[in-house]
Amino acid sequence: MSSVDIRSAKRPPPDEVLASIADYVTGCEITSDVAYETARYCLMDTLACGFQALDYAACTKLMGPVVPGATMPGGSRVPGTSWELDPVQGAFNIGAMIRWLDFNDTWLAAEWGHPSDNLGGILAIADYLSRKAVAEGRDPLTVKDVLTAMIKAHEIQGVIALENSFNRVGLDHVLLVRVATTAVVTGMLGGDREKIINAVSNAWIDGGALRTYRHAPNTGSRKSWAAGDATSRGVRHALIAMTGEMGYPSALSAPRWGFCDVLFDGKPLSFPQEYGSYVMENVLFKISYPAEFHAQTAVEAAMQLHAEVVDRIDDVKEVVIETQEPGVRIIDKTGPLDNPADRDHCIQYMVAVPLVFGRLTAADYEDSIAVDPRIDLLRDKMRVKENSRFTRDYYDSGKRYIGNAVQVFFKDGTATARVEVEFPIGHRKRRAEGIPVLVAKFESSLDGKLASGQFDTLRDLCSDQARLEARSVDDFMALLVQS
Repeated sequence: MSSVDIRSAKRPPPDEVLASIADYVTGCEITSDVAYETARYCLMDTLACGFQALDYAACTKLMGPVVPGATMPGGSRVPGTSWELDPVQGAFNIGAMIRWLDFNDTWLAAEWGHPSDNLGGILAIADYLSRKAVAEGRDPLTVKDVLTAMIKAHEIQGVIALENSFNRVGLDHVLLVRVATTAVVTGMLGGDREKIINAVSNAWIDGGALRTYRHAPNTGSRKSWAAGDATSRGVRHALIAMTGEMGYPSALSAPRWGFCDVLFDGKPLSFPQEYGSYVMENVLFKISYPAEFHAQTAVEAAMQLHAEVVDRIDDVKEVVIETQEPGVRIIDKTGPLDNPADRDHCIQYMVAVPLVFGRLTAADYEDSIAVDPRIDLLRDKMRVKENSRFTRDYYDSGKRYIGNAVQVFFKDGTATARVEVEFPIGHRKRRAEGIPVLVAKFESSLDGKLASGQFDTLRDLCSDQARLEARSVDDFMALLVQS
């Protein structure tokens, strides 16, 4: 990457990647009303995902303290539970439940990911700091502080993702969760520019998790807790930096030993724009279906075809699915699917279920549904191909579409209409249609898991932007936990 003498021990100035993140966290005031409103809905949606995950023992078995008894009264509380934990483990718990069902928001570009994964670290540290402040007679953080941190974490993760494809070198997108959480949490802890640079340098030096657990033949449940691991690691890096621990100024650019030379094919990271509030304003919500986002519009198309196909499953000759290039690369999967994590990253499975049942829920990835022979019968007749227009629109910064089309052909020569959906209900262009569905998702996910009065208060609070922003974090968290 560089002609720098690798023998020289002279420490260089911080990499621009590190400096720009630190300058953004410490110096950028968020003024966008759209960003704050979207962040409120994002908070509601993310909490809904976490509460739904509490229905699954595969998730809850990983929650609680890292070892039995290692709780922390006065620490970070975990929504939907009575756990009080140290902030690092609290972040893991919240992050894991948020991501478990693959139902939280999404950002798609050269890299993809789920920026609300960062809420694990943000909420854990905000609750810890607020409870500590109250105990010491100081003012706690407000929910607006949480929303601001969310906007900035979304922006850091999303802008890095615009032109830098970590998946193409085999690295998982959760490394961006670790970087973004590290940056904003260090700022929340009171870290200055230098401490943020130090913390974020260590986040990059961690390298990246391999994508092994997201792809056949090794797809497994780690993909559901990997983001919890990443956001908790971000909190750990922030706490280490706040002790005054040193950083590594050329963590990315150092010849031979830096991130880019070791893990990014020797290429520097590329940034087409500065940090602001673009990502939160344009984030994609998974509102209707817990499915890998490249298949969301395929599911919508299949839902439209259900009534025409359900009584003719045995007569189906072929099902053609057109998708974007990333969809082909990531979720085009044949052969046996061994577990829910395998199934929710298979576009054929995610199309077959709505064709058969007229629905797609988290429960539809479980063994009890997957054994229905009609699902694999349809999967065996599916052909997935790239639609180049869908790919172009996917990468177009002015569109950010995620198009899919589905058409079913029958043995007698007839066929359904070709149903195409360019962008899903969670897209910014469908906000007016999508927000009522998001609110319904929030209410149905939390109702019955909290005391009735507690839930009613929370629902009313979340419907009022100004009141929610003004609420202290410790009071807000008290509405989310079991007493």
